[in-house]
Amino acid sequence: MGSGATDDDLITVAKMADQLGYDTFFTGESWGRDALTILTAVACHTTNLRVGTGILPVFSRTPALIAQSIASLDLISNGRATLGLGTSGKIVIEDWHGLPFQRPLERTREYIDIIRQALSGGPVNHQGNFFQLSRFRMGVAPVQERIPIYLASLGPKNLELTGQLADGWLPIWMHHQRLPELTEPIAIAAAEAGRDISQITVAPQTMCYTTEDPEELEEVQGQVRAHMAYYIAGMGTYYYDLFCRSGFRTEADAVREAWAARERDTAAQAISDQMLEGIAILGDAATCRSRLERLRKSGADMPVVAFPHGSSVDGVKRTLEALAPALDPSKPPAGAGS
Repeated sequence: MGSGATDDDLITVAKMADQLGYDTFFTGESWGRDALTILTAVACHTTNLRVGTGILPVFSRTPALIAQSIASLDLISNGRATLGLGTSGKIVIEDWHGLPFQRPLERTREYIDIIRQALSGGPVNHQGNFFQLSRFRMGVAPVQERIPIYLASLGPKNLELTGQLADGWLPIWMHHQRLPELTEPIAIAAAEAGRDISQITVAPQTMCYTTEDPEELEEVQGQVRAHMAYYIAGMGTYYYDLFCRSGFRTEADAVREAWAARERDTAAQAISDQMLEGIAILGDAATCRSRLERLRKSGADMPVVAFPHGSSVDGVKRTLEALAPALDPSKPPAGAGS
């Protein structure tokens, strides 16, 4: 929904998602609100809706603090917490958090190991390349025996790590046709680790918005184009590479060129209709339901209904109602993202 959403707006949306039968409310963080404070408020105003970080950047906190925080959220929510982790990007980590963006994959693996140890209730002993911990035992126990850990992975090595260690996969900007292709290395890594892909929830975060108004649809498409352009050109190379691998190198190069020239509108206009149609779910209710079903058939266990930055609260509520899993109990559960 973006930084313009008020706390009351977020609570209203979360309560509605809870009533409509959505599975999990995810929220991330960049340089605005922190995710855990929002999720604590959501947990206090909902009953069944799980609350998930989507995602916490591993560079932003120590693994011990993340374990303490997610255990506390699990207690407050009575066992409804999900921990989504990711690396964020070089620009955010170095220019906002002031930390060197170094060895993100190795760091993520180390974080998962420490967090799992801490949440187990036993003494934490870890001698790694980033952290050396010994003898401490976390002084708070979560409600869940195993809090799910999701990873927002995109690159080949991170996908492999997801298969080895994660309970869920939380990608963004995922073209529906690429989902099976990127799920395959997760499945292979899971099998090599003695696991099965069925143990890993595939939960792509997808920009969704329903409207019957052509003018509103055009405005929302512009918002999503601008958001995509920012990720391609303003968030390092991860997302640029993702769009190139998805068959959109021409558009991605045009976005970067315009962005470098500080021509933001031109960068957004370089996002093609084909990109929007394959990656986002925008349009009237019937179109959006059909595209959500297409995403499920591509392998999404729990598609996460996210919203374009700048979306109105009324538009978000309308979209939640149109795509609500409660309207069709035969479909897999969906998540909602702020």
